[in-house]
Amino acid sequence: MIKQVFLDIETTGINKISNNFYHGHKIIEIGAIEVINRKITNKYFHVYLNPCRSIDQEAFSIHGISSDTLINKPKFIEIADQLILFIKNSELIIHNANFDVSFINYELNMINHSVNDISTICSIIDSLKIARTLFPGKKNSIDALCDRYCVSKNIRILHGALLDAKILANIFLRMTSSQSVIKFNFSNKDKEHNLNNINKKKLKILYANKEEQYLHEQQLNLIQKNGYCLWRNK
Repeated sequence: MIKQVFLDIETTGINKISNNFYHGHKIIEIGAIEVINRKITNKYFHVYLNPCRSIDQEAFSIHGISSDTLINKPKFIEIADQLILFIKNSELIIHNANFDVSFINYELNMINHSVNDISTICSIIDSLKIARTLFPGKKNSIDALCDRYCVSKNIRILHGALLDAKILANIFLRMTSSQSVIKFNFSNKDKEHNLNNINKKKLKILYANKEEQYLHEQQLNLIQKNGYCLWRNK
């Protein structure tokens, strides 16, 4: 049994250092779905979180989640064990994995959880790296891959962790699918029958008309004028 978990998060902003100050942004939504043997199951993990801090306007414009809607939501420490249980011993597949993993590990370390690095409990696969290998020099965002693999994104007006996890699963399964061997179980009698039918058929021969012959000769004249004409030197 191969267990895969497709995961996405939304945050209050992007963690970066400016003016020697670490912004300390937090996770506000986690969405993950389970896939067993390349089949999407009914199991999923989805939660909104109270980050106990403000949300950057730039981040809000992407996911549309406001601070007011998160006031009564649980804090990360309250759901950490459930998250760990859901992703444990799986292939954890994330688009641009470094971003999501760094945030999750940051949150785990902030609460002194026994698991401080999720790479110790599951294998992490970055679908963005795979896409860049398959399509070098092209856009490989979720939206671009939806278009490339004909995955519907009609309801993706804003980013949402659970929705993006579902879309990623569909993209990844198509992106990593391979043509299986097609077996033709023909008996020798079937082969002989098919060959006999082919041999009995009279193939229709279409000859060039005068205009086509003239144009052909003109083309050969042009070729011979500029060099060696193979068709006239047999």
